Amino acid sequence: MEFKDVIHGHRSIREYEDREVSQEVLEEILDAGIRASSSGNMQSYSIIVTRDKELKQKLYSAHMDQSMVVDAPVLVTFCADFNRMRKWLTLNEAPVHFDNFMSFMIGAIDATLVSQNCALAAEEAGLGICYMGSTLANCDQIGKLLNLPPNVVPVVGYSLGYPAENPAPRDRLPKKGLVHYEQYQDYSDEEILNIYKERNEQGWKRYMETPRLKEMTERLGLKNLAEIYTIAKYTKESHVEYSQTVLDYLHNQNFMNHEPK
Repeated sequence: MEFKDVIHGHRSIREYEDREVSQEVLEEILDAGIRASSSGNMQSYSIIVTRDKELKQKLYSAHMDQSMVVDAPVLVTFCADFNRMRKWLTLNEAPVHFDNFMSFMIGAIDATLVSQNCALAAEEAGLGICYMGSTLANCDQIGKLLNLPPNVVPVVGYSLGYPAENPAPRDRLPKKGLVHYEQYQDYSDEEILNIYKERNEQGWKRYMETPRLKEMTERLGLKNLAEIYTIAKYTKESHVEYSQTVLDYLHNQNFMNHEPK
């Protein structure tokens, strides 16, 4: 495939063939990841590749019982990591910090950039992936299972393997609704309705055509896609709870140190 076909052909794959990913292919994917941009070339991330079936079974619960966790031959977890650099600083008698929120953000951005490089390389090689938001939402559980030391936090992760399904590509908001030139141009009500018009129609259609999703929508009395997002999928209560989980874990992992005002 040409590179543009890889990008525009992306789909989330949740069903996988019972087929291993060779170490050779995996190494090519990881090599692509390591070439990603990195703040200050510090490469403040670590990549954890999980093949062990017993460990994947334990991660299944932490990943909110998503079937691809155990069905895919490989799980890949990308972590913000200043543990390695802090050890190097100590050995060179340099000031040891990078234990604050800004450092976590640098590591999180580095890890995310690497994850997308790996994803593109995997898809070019004929594999499929599915990003899992549970990586950050349950970072404390996943961090414990992956034996993460202080100053390491799981940020993004996905299942990886050969696709056993061929889902249609999902819609995207129109470019005119996403791109701003020179400065941010806030949206009028009319522009918002126009930007989300196709999403409203296609998203609602998908829910109504999938028996499980239709039953949930009708049971909750939901009338539109906006209500699905905020009442069924991403409630305020869940986001507040996950926010606290992340903040607590950042504190426990030594990323919330700062000088008093």
